Amino acid sequence: MSLFDNQLDGPSPITHGRNAEGGLLHTVVPLAERMRPRTLEEYSGQEHLIGPDKPLRIQIENDTSSSMIFWGPPGVGKTTLAKIVAETTQASFIEFSAVLSGIKEIKQVMEQAALAAQHGSRTILFIDEIHRFNKAQQDAFLPYVERGSIRLIGATTENPSFEIISALLSRCRVYVLQPLGEERVAALLRSALEDKERGLGELQLTAEDEALSLIASYSSGDCRNAYNTLEVAAQIASHGDKHISKATASEAVQQRVLMYDKNGEEHYNLISALHKSVRNSDPDAALYWLARMFAGGEDPLYLARRIVRMAIEDIGLAAPEAMNLCLSAKQTVEFLGSPEGDLALAEAVVYLALAPKSNSVYKAWGQLKAEVEEHRQEPVPLHLRNAPTRLMKELDYGKGYKYAHDEADKISNMDCLPDALVGRQWFHPTHEGREKLLAQRLEEIKRIKKEKHERG
Repeated sequence: MSLFDNQLDGPSPITHGRNAEGGLLHTVVPLAERMRPRTLEEYSGQEHLIGPDKPLRIQIENDTSSSMIFWGPPGVGKTTLAKIVAETTQASFIEFSAVLSGIKEIKQVMEQAALAAQHGSRTILFIDEIHRFNKAQQDAFLPYVERGSIRLIGATTENPSFEIISALLSRCRVYVLQPLGEERVAALLRSALEDKERGLGELQLTAEDEALSLIASYSSGDCRNAYNTLEVAAQIASHGDKHISKATASEAVQQRVLMYDKNGEEHYNLISALHKSVRNSDPDAALYWLARMFAGGEDPLYLARRIVRMAIEDIGLAAPEAMNLCLSAKQTVEFLGSPEGDLALAEAVVYLALAPKSNSVYKAWGQLKAEVEEHRQEPVPLHLRNAPTRLMKELDYGKGYKYAHDEADKISNMDCLPDALVGRQWFHPTHEGREKLLAQRLEEIKRIKKEKHERG
């Protein structure tokens, strides 16, 4: 069979083959594969892309689609949509996995596709997990995509901005696929249970709505996982009363699917959610995201470092003790380890969420760094310079310096900024928590200096 033979017909539940001795083999095709949609009408979800009059649907139906990257979590239909594009546009469909295939093997196929294109044949090359190819390997696609010899469809669970080289990204449209909602997944499970042609209908099983909802909720939007769990539940029920109860579904689920990759984008999404929940003074949300990261196997010390950063960035001088509390939580994690030390981080997160907030120093520091980087370096005023030598004294180093401790209120009216920056203020304290006292002190200092300036 040629590499370019189109094999998009829906699979039957049983496929046949021969073993080494010539005996007949029966292989059960997984339910997820049998229920794979074959047309845009069967496809469920992603209405923002393939709903009526949506750009991708128009391109597919008019056969004007170019190379594409489908970005989304597992089990949302990236491969299925690629196959539907090939079927609808009557293109040859060749599927590779970046995990199992080498770039050399794929390059040979691209060369064959380039020759076929000269005779009017069109090829869609689908690369699952394209982010697994390094940037040098991705370069191999460029000439074929640029000439139009192939239409490349890449699927990735990782952010293309970070994982796909810019030259290839600029030649592809990126489409973001969203996780399927629980109600939609439950409806698809019900259809699979009743479908006698491709699904489980021949088993004549019944199922509680709560059972299907449970499977859907535990799939975290991954339809493939939901189908696999339903198959297990069906096997359990087939050996009993042919009814999938909530208890049966719970037995089938066994372990919740957590969408989490410590090295991928979801890692950064979750830590962002945790940080922003703390910033927004929401302890329950902060604890939820912390628990999600722990459940995903996150390194507690990574979390400890990020929590210390939250204390610095968002609590600041409004509750300066927060930093010490977070550092103590980090030491507790190092001393006790997990899971005992995890509670110390949970306590720190709740404290930060409820603490008064100030980013005054964070903002001032950012503005000062920009000031120093973007403007000329002003010389240190002579009165602030030390004069350890006679020459320096003759050049007026240190002349006019006022020793603050000699002042009754420990404040002189001496300017400490370069002349070009006198009067500038970057630190603006808030009136939150203890920083309110600092704001009052700053106003007092300004008042004293002003009075001394006026007196000369």
